Amino acid sequence: MAIAYRKQVDHDTEFALWRIEEDADTLYQQLQLDDAEQAFLEGLSNGKRHLHWLGTRVLLRTMLDTSEYIDCKVDAHGKPYLVNLPYHISLSHSFDYAAVMISKSRPVGIDIELIKEKVERIAGKFLQPIELDMIDPDHRIPHLYVCWCAKEAVYKCYGQKEVSFLDDIRIKPFDYSPEGTFEVDLKKDEVREQYQVHHLHYEDYMIGYVKA
Repeated sequence: MAIAYRKQVDHDTEFALWRIEEDADTLYQQLQLDDAEQAFLEGLSNGKRHLHWLGTRVLLRTMLDTSEYIDCKVDAHGKPYLVNLPYHISLSHSFDYAAVMISKSRPVGIDIELIKEKVERIAGKFLQPIELDMIDPDHRIPHLYVCWCAKEAVYKCYGQKEVSFLDDIRIKPFDYSPEGTFEVDLKKDEVREQYQVHHLHYEDYMIGYVKA
């Protein structure tokens, strides 16, 4: 399948979704992998994680529209980066979808999640009481997912380990809507960053995305 959804965020930043309907062999045939990537892929079990890894890489190749080898590495903090192309990237996946965000100018972060009731059980682990107070009771589950995806996107954009979703990333109050923008602060030690996070309710999924 081709790209299922694509959005131009600004003049040099975009993200896209790929609905993973192919089998692993079909996805694999669309990629060029080095020995390290091949070994990593062979170490994955033939399940969703295997398909997600392949799906994000096929989507990345499709968005970059290149026949050249794409050298995609992961740094010491787990953040993916491109060695041989001038793009910042962020990757995500959930159930049937892979998501990729790219920018030529600034770090980016994206997260996609299938909306499920289970988020209610962990809400207090990633939201402070003051953040929980803003959750719309009429749209509680999707509103919670907006908050989770926002914090995950900010975490990926910032790109450093040892950041607490509960204590270091704070969401400023906003009203729930299926699509919108709101402010998120990251404060840790001497770091003070403010982000404009965007969200989109797409089918049964929530997407949060941000550009530094």
